[in-house]
Amino acid sequence: MTRPFVYFLGASSAVAATAMTIASIILPRWIRWDNGTSTSPHLTYGLHKRCSSVTGGCESFPEYGDCQRDPSFCSMWRSVGFFMSFAVIIELATIVAYVVIISGGMQTRSYGWKVVCSLLAVVSLVQCASMSIVAFLYDHDERFFPGWQLDTSWILCTVSWSLAFLSGVGTAAAAYVLPVEGGYELIPGEQ
Repeated sequence: MTRPFVYFLGASSAVAATAMTIASIILPRWIRWDNGTSTSPHLTYGLHKRCSSVTGGCESFPEYGDCQRDPSFCSMWRSVGFFMSFAVIIELATIVAYVVIISGGMQTRSYGWKVVCSLLAVVSLVQCASMSIVAFLYDHDERFFPGWQLDTSWILCTVSWSLAFLSGVGTAAAAYVLPVEGGYELIPGEQ
């Protein structure tokens, strides 16, 4: 049986994971290229933008020309953007589930862990798939020659799904390990 403090810890980790997921979507830093010096030009790819220190700005990515040259890359990159946006929606639903469970009574807490763990499993799976697709493109697409590196947003995604997964495992373990919360006591019989 899970206790309120378990749900508070889970809710805190869900909020942290959601913040990291949103940051990984907003920051255009999934993959970057530079030659190793701080003053060298660099190029970064985000889910929706490509930024260059040479031009000093960002442009939308992938553009029509990118998709004409390599449609498979384009569809895979856009799938990552969709999956990450979907993960944010599920993470927000998870936070709402935590709020409902915490504000509910003992019976809500005794069954609510199944809902929360299911949502966290979906979040972990979707983000792990997103991270894996970017890693696959990094390893196999010819545009990422030596000198390219996985960057901050990829790391944030990895930490986010790992935190969501561990939170779900911890909540499920607490449901099985912790004793029943405030159970009934037997009334001593008269002798």
